[in-house]
Amino acid sequence: MKKEVSDSELQKVIADFLEMGHVENIVEMFKQDFRYYGWVGELLDDERFNVRLGLSVLFQELKLCCPHDVQLAVPSLCKALDNDKAHVRGEAANVLRIIGNSEARLCVSKVLQDESPQVREVAKDVLEEWE
Repeated sequence: MKKEVSDSELQKVIADFLEMGHVENIVEMFKQDFRYYGWVGELLDDERFNVRLGLSVLFQELKLCCPHDVQLAVPSLCKALDNDKAHVRGEAANVLRIIGNSEARLCVSKVLQDESPQVREVAKDVLEEWE
């Protein structure tokens, strides 16, 4: 009997692989199942720095191979800009920078007034890069 894997179990697998640096495996997973893009904001809330760094590397790779698909993560990342943790908001702005479409730009512009000076600085840098 085949056991179904839950979304939370899959999210943990993605995070664990990113922490170990296996970005190429996660790229292949994202190519096969577009719903993973909707999890990116939640994955940024991982306490492990290497997972968050891995997501940036992942999106750099996905932008190269699947430039039209990366926009699927924008709603999840925009939602992450409302996270209580400043580092999650900053990382979300950074991944939105990688995506770089107009919807991503609009979301990043909304955190120019963030309570965290670091998040405001990231947003300012991201928007200046796009000019």
